[in-house]
Amino acid sequence: MALSYESSGVRYDQLDAFKRACQQAAKTTAGLLQDHGYSEPATTRGESAYLIEAADHFLAHVEEGLGTKNLVADAVYAATGKCFYREIAIDTVATIVNDLITCGALPISVAMHAAVGDSGWFADATRTNALVAGFAEGCKAAGAVWGGGETPTLGGVVEPEAIVLAGSAIGKISPKNLRITGDVRDGDAILFFASSGVQTNGLSLCRRVATQLPRGYETPIGHGDPRSFGEALLAPSVIYVAFVRECQRRGLKLNYVAHVTGHGWRKLMRLDEPFVYEITAPRPAPALFRFLQEAGPIQEREMYATFNMGVGFAAYVAPEQVEAALEIARATGYDAWQAGRVKKSGLRKAVVVPSLGLEFGGETLQVR
Repeated sequence: MALSYESSGVRYDQLDAFKRACQQAAKTTAGLLQDHGYSEPATTRGESAYLIEAADHFLAHVEEGLGTKNLVADAVYAATGKCFYREIAIDTVATIVNDLITCGALPISVAMHAAVGDSGWFADATRTNALVAGFAEGCKAAGAVWGGGETPTLGGVVEPEAIVLAGSAIGKISPKNLRITGDVRDGDAILFFASSGVQTNGLSLCRRVATQLPRGYETPIGHGDPRSFGEALLAPSVIYVAFVRECQRRGLKLNYVAHVTGHGWRKLMRLDEPFVYEITAPRPAPALFRFLQEAGPIQEREMYATFNMGVGFAAYVAPEQVEAALEIARATGYDAWQAGRVKKSGLRKAVVVPSLGLEFGGETLQVR
């Protein structure tokens, strides 16, 4: 029987319903910003980053969590002695700051939240030092200060041998015209930015697959990739801040950007306005995803609805800006390509990948 993300205990319909309820209740607190000299922009709710507006700038705020990827690192560490907590820490920073930049905000300060079930977790110097070094490395890559954090011991909530990693960040948009608002138009190009692998989403399903493999995380993934399953899963996430920063520096307008995480390629249609996002040049799925699909087995539609499938970030630009945007991507160290275009088709909202026979309607992504 084919596996799904729901079979691993993650149901987006339930999670998204709770998020929408939170947005509605949170909206009732917006008036309190006036006492601080700020206001809430009309369209910030439901985006990846929350914005507050002043006369001459915006501030942005994000809180995000790593998820369960560190449990993969724990299993690989126990089995092989190889510690991947440097990579895990970079992942934690990446999942925060990649959300922050979707509105055009550049990260200023990142805080770590590291909750353990027992303070003895910090006694392993190899693991702790790797976590600390990696978090600092991630902040430097994002151009942000590591501003502090919290390390609660939550016995009875967190397992004694586990850690829950999360964090938050604040950023700034100044001048205000650098805000990325979702000014998408018919004919805009969709640029894809390569990921390093699963990055930080879909790990619950990956862990489920590992339990079915006789060699678990030590299973070679093949398809021309020499890594084991565990090593491939633990590749650190790409931080995409440098691309957005350089676009701002050069004055290149980004009509919209999307951090491709939970909900897989459905995240490409996060905007409210109905567009068809047609992906005409998808790359072949990287080896790790082909291995996952076969080992699950997992249906192809479920793969693209759950995982990033080799695409960690997307940018939407006017057709005449494509070459300039791709040159900026190359100059800042990213592997990017023109993957498709935006089409206006009445009230229809969908992500379509004709070469794969895939279509995700707007009803499959309910984040507002």
